[in-house]
Parts: sequence; structure tokens; C-alpha cells
Amino acid sequence: METKYSLGILGLGVMGRSLAQNFARNGYPPIGFDLYPHLPEGFDVKVADSVNDLAKSLTPPRTFFLMVPAGAPVDSAIDSLKPYLQKGDLIIDGGNSYFADTERRVKELETDGLYFIGMGVSGGESGALWGPSLMPGGSPAAWPRVQAMFNAIAAKAEDGEPCVAWMGSGGAGHYVKMVHNGIEYGDMQLIAEIYDLLHRGAGFSNAELANIFKIWNTHELRSYLIEITAKILNRIDADTGKDLVDMILDEAAQKGTGKWTSQTALDTGAPIPTINAAVESRLLSALKEERIVAAKVLGSAGKFSGDKGSLVTAAEQALYASKITSYAQGLSLLKMASQEYNWNIDISQIVPVWRAGCIIRASLLSDITNAYRRNPALHNLLLDKVFTEAVLSRQAGWRSIVQTAVGLGIPMLATSASLAYFDAYRSETLPANLTQAQRDFFGAHTYKRVDKEGTFHTKWE
Repeated sequence: METKYSLGILGLGVMGRSLAQNFARNGYPPIGFDLYPHLPEGFDVKVADSVNDLAKSLTPPRTFFLMVPAGAPVDSAIDSLKPYLQKGDLIIDGGNSYFADTERRVKELETDGLYFIGMGVSGGESGALWGPSLMPGGSPAAWPRVQAMFNAIAAKAEDGEPCVAWMGSGGAGHYVKMVHNGIEYGDMQLIAEIYDLLHRGAGFSNAELANIFKIWNTHELRSYLIEITAKILNRIDADTGKDLVDMILDEAAQKGTGKWTSQTALDTGAPIPTINAAVESRLLSALKEERIVAAKVLGSAGKFSGDKGSLVTAAEQALYASKITSYAQGLSLLKMASQEYNWNIDISQIVPVWRAGCIIRASLLSDITNAYRRNPALHNLLLDKVFTEAVLSRQAGWRSIVQTAVGLGIPMLATSASLAYFDAYRSETLPANLTQAQRDFFGAHTYKRVDKEGTFHTKWE
């Protein structure tokens, strides 16, 4: 009996192969194709010899899943399919494509009667194989066709719900994934800064820190990133017998999604200083040679001499408060972008998708989900009563950590930015009145008044 394939996967790299096996295991047998296949022994998914053979193996209307690098390779893959496409066919891009490219592709393909979904896929190789977090968006009419299939392969949260939901039309899916990655940047940087303060500043060993993070992972900070941080700090390097983390060069790489988040937030007018600081911290880390020279000229950080137990307690509070603030920024960006691009994004549908399968999965996400279910129109997470109390009750520890780091000379760009955002957001008045006066002084840009309507200009000299 001839095998009926549910979809064709173009691109059989690590992620493509893992997803192919996930589909097959869950009752949706795929057929794959790769221009330069390097398939591991035991890979049991059928592989076509050409795009033509791939297309012929599927029953119309067909579904093609692209797992190729973002940018030009996606357009090349679509072009390679075009000679074999028929009206009603669906193309899914599961890479980290820029949302504006997805918007363009949806419109271009719809003119030919074709459907397009741009889908964020989070969770890495393990997630792709055993259950990723999925964030699809694009042609709304295509969602019912693939919903059951995606429900089957997605990660399942503790309540059994699949971690997949429709994000919205156009580029909404890839935009949500981009912001997810921006939040991930912030989360990782916040953890790294706390590690730096406790390790370099307070002298905790990696083994001691591993135990601290392990304990934190049983509290409100419980999350995938806290869990793996404890494991990383415990790992011994097989080559040297030293702590592996100390053998790793302090230059953090990035693939661009964090930078995209910062750039689009500026275009949208959304303040996300924690995520911006995380991006900038990676850029600073790349200046390794300059930093070595600067350390000799400008000096180095001091050593903490206070109560270490109190410092650890405050650090946990600061990390949790900063994490909440980072999420508040990212989710506010999503709300503003949804309004700008008419996506009708429902935050209460997005956050549950991140509860399992993805890098930022954390117990905190259930509380965030509940906050937006209580009030779908919530402007900012900090205004929800649960999170208001959570941040205010940790405020003293949060401030203490930032003050301690500043006193020692330990850089905490993201933690400091989180606290500054909190203070700015809760300020009924900000010094922007002086900024507006300056702008009017040197450029006649005008200003508004607090006591009457209208726009005004002063002849300052």
C-alpha cells in the first residue's frame, strides 16, 4: 500500500530532522528533502530525491514545511516550489524569519491562491523532537488545516494543554517569536548579572552557586534557565579538571532576534530597556581585547565584605522583580505592535504557549496567564494586583542589589535597567518637561502646557 504523507519538509538540518521525527511519531508521516542531505544513521523518515518528487508524493491541497535559514534561503525555497504548486497549497516557514518578510510572503503568495504561515518554533533540538512551543501566524484560513497536527506535536503544559495557538494574521507569529527571543535575551542577562555579582563580587564558588540556583529552582524562580544554570555551574571540564564555565570565553554571540526586538520596539515607540540592555551587554562582551586593555588602565571591581546570606536573599528578590519587569516590557511591546499592525493579538493566548517546550518556560508564566485572563485589557503586567505586590514586596532587596553592584563596580546593565523602568513607569511626573523646554529653546519644537490646551512656543532669548 502506497504511503500517504501528511506534509513535505524542505530542510533536514538538526531542527528539520527533529521535527520530521516528531510529526511521524504523532501520526503525521512527512516526506523530506534537502539540497545537501547529511542524514544520521537510523533516520527513518522518507527522503525525496527532488522537489518535484516531494510535491508528487503529497495529495492536494498540500502542505510544505520550510526549515531553512532565515532571509534569502526562504525565498529560494519558495521559488523552488513554485513550478509545482497548485491553488490551495500551504507553505509554512518554521525558521526565525523577520516578521516583515513574512508579511510580504503572505501577500505575495495569496495573489496566486496560496496560503502561507510564518511560525515561531522554540525549544531547540530537544523541543523540536519531543514537543516545541509553536507560534503560528499568517493566512488565517490555513490555521484550521494544520491545527490538529500542531496540537499533536507541540509540548504539553502541566495542565495537558498543547503549547500552540494562533497568533494572528500576517507576520504576527514571527513577531511573537522575535519578542519571545528578546525576553529570553533579558532573562539570560539578568541571571548572568546575578551570577557575576555573587561569583566575582562576593566570592561564591561555582559549586556554591550551583546549589543556590538549585534551591531557587524550587521557589518562584523555577524555570528552565535557572535549572540549566545550576547544571552548568556544576559541570567539570574533562580536559582540565576545572569548572567548565570558567574555561568558556566571555564573548556572547547572537543571531539577531534580540537586536530585531530592540529595533522594532524603537520603531513602535515601546520602551524595553531590559531587553535593550541585554543586547548591549552581548555587544560589550564582544569587545574582549579592548576590555583587557581597559581593565589595566581603569581598574577592576571591588570585593563584597558584607553579610553573604543577606546578599543571596536580596539577589533572589532582585532577579524575580527584574524578570517580572522584563516580561512587562515584552508583553507591552506585543500589545502596541498588535495595534499598529492590526493583528488582534490576545496576550492571554500567547503566554500559555510559553509554559512548556520553549527556552523561557517558567512557573511564572501561569501567573502571567492568569493576570491577562483576569483583565484582557491590562496595559502593563506591573498593574496586575498579584505582580504589583510581588514587585513591591521585593523592592528593598532589588534596590540593595543594584546599589551593591554600583558600589563594587560590577556591571548590571539589565538589572539596573529593570529597576529604572519600574521607577520611571510609576513616576507621575518625569523630567521630560525640561527636555521639551530645551527642544523648544534650540529648535522651536513647541510644547504643551499643564494648565491649558494647545501648543506653545516661547521666545527664550
